[in-house]
Amino acid sequence: MASERPRKRILGVPMRIHVGRRELIITVLPALALIVGGFWLAYQFVRPAPPSKVVMSTGAEDGAYHAFAKKYRAVLAEEGITLELRTSSGSVENLARLKDANSGVDVALVQGGIAGTGDASGLISLGQMFHEPLWVFYRGGDTVERLSELKGKRIAIGPEGSGTRRLALSLLGASGINARDATLLDLAGDKAADALVHGRLDVLLMVSAPEAQLVRKLAHTGGVQLMHLAQADAYVRRFPYLSRLTLPAGVIDLARNLPPAPIALVSPTANLVAREDLHPAIITLLARAAQETHGGASAFGAAGEFPATRESEFPIADGARRYYRQGPPFLQRYLPFWLAVLAERTIVLLVPLLTIVLPVMRFGPPVYRWRVHRRIISWYGKLRLLELELRRKLDTAALEEIVDALDQIEDEVNAIHVPLAFAEEVYNLRAHIGLVRSQLRDRYAARTKAPGQEKQPADDSA
Repeated sequence: MASERPRKRILGVPMRIHVGRRELIITVLPALALIVGGFWLAYQFVRPAPPSKVVMSTGAEDGAYHAFAKKYRAVLAEEGITLELRTSSGSVENLARLKDANSGVDVALVQGGIAGTGDASGLISLGQMFHEPLWVFYRGGDTVERLSELKGKRIAIGPEGSGTRRLALSLLGASGINARDATLLDLAGDKAADALVHGRLDVLLMVSAPEAQLVRKLAHTGGVQLMHLAQADAYVRRFPYLSRLTLPAGVIDLARNLPPAPIALVSPTANLVAREDLHPAIITLLARAAQETHGGASAFGAAGEFPATRESEFPIADGARRYYRQGPPFLQRYLPFWLAVLAERTIVLLVPLLTIVLPVMRFGPPVYRWRVHRRIISWYGKLRLLELELRRKLDTAALEEIVDALDQIEDEVNAIHVPLAFAEEVYNLRAHIGLVRSQLRDRYAARTKAPGQEKQPADDSA
C-alpha cells in the first residue's frame, strides 16, 4: 500500500497476557483449598498413635488382681505395649486413682458395687471379668452359717481402700454386726491367714477369685472352715450387685473332697475399668488379654461366660463389646498390631483422597480447558459484533472506529500466551481477524473516492 494508517492503542501498550497460567491458578487454587480442607477434616477423626505404655492399678502384690494383671501384661508385651503395674490396697483405691486425672492410671480391676451410685463419669468398663466371691473362713469345729453369729469375734475385714472391707462392712452391718459387737481388724492377705491359722484371729473375710492361692491354702488348713452362707439369697435381694454362687463339693480338691459339701456364697463381679480417653486400639488389646485370661471354665462357670458385657455401674466400651461379639478388627486378624493400627489410621486419611482428590483430578483438567477456551471464544464474540457492524451502511468515520476496534482485538490476541495445546485455536482466531480485516478493507476501499483521500486499514501482516 502507498500509506498505512497508524494503529491506535485504545487501552495503551498491551501487556503479555498469560491466559494459561492465569486460568491454571484460578482452577488449581480452589482445588488445593478443597483438598487441604478435606484432609484437615479427616485428621480431626484420626486419633494419635496408641501409647507405648499403659498404667494399671492392681491390688496387693500377692492378690488375684495382681496375678491377672501380670497375664494382661504378657499379652500386651507381645504387641510391643508396656503395661506398668502399680499395687494398691484394693478396689476402692483403684477407683480413686482412675477418677484422679493426675494419677497417671489408665485402667484397673474394680470390684462390682464399689462405685455404687457415685459419680462414674469419665470411666468406661471393658466388661465383667470373673466372679470374686466373699470367702468367710473361721476357726473351730462348730458349724457357723450366719454372719449374725459372729458377735464378739475377732474379724479381719481388710484394709482401708479395699473392696473386701467395703463389702464386709455392708454385709456385717446388715447382719447386725458392727465395731461395738465385734473386733474388726484391718488385716488382709497372708498376714490375716497366718493370724487365723495361729489363733490370733477368729474370722477372715476376703473377696477373691477362686483361683487365688490363699483360698486353696486355707481350704487345706486343718481347724479352718469355709462358711456356708445360709442367707445367701437374702443378701442377693438386699444387694443387687451380688450373685448367689454354689461352690460344688470337691471342686477345690477332689482327692480330699474339699469342700465336703456344696457351699453357698455371695459374689460381686470384677470389672475391668478404664478412663474413657484410653486409646481405642489399647481397649481392643486389653479386651483380647481379658478374653484369653478369663474366657475359660472356672469353679463357678462354663467356658465363655466371661468376659461379660452386662449392665453395671459403668458404661461398656464400644470397642470391647465389638471384640467380644465379633473378634479382632479385620486388619488385626491378618497384620501385626502396630501395622494394623497404622493401616487403620491411614485409611481414615485416604477418605478425602477418594472423595475429593480423585474427583478434582477427574474434573479439574476439563474445567481448566474450558476456562482457557472460554477466554479465546470471548474474542470471537467481539469479532462477530464488528462483522455485523460492517453489514450496515457506514460512513468513513464509523469505519475508522471499526478499524480501531479491530486493531485493539488484534493487539490483545497477539499479546496473549497460552499453552501449546491451545496454539491452534489462537492461530485460527488470528486468521479470522485477518478475514474480518479483509472485509473491512473492501468496505473502506469502496467508501473512498479520490486516490488522494484514500484511507485504508493497516495491513494484518504484522
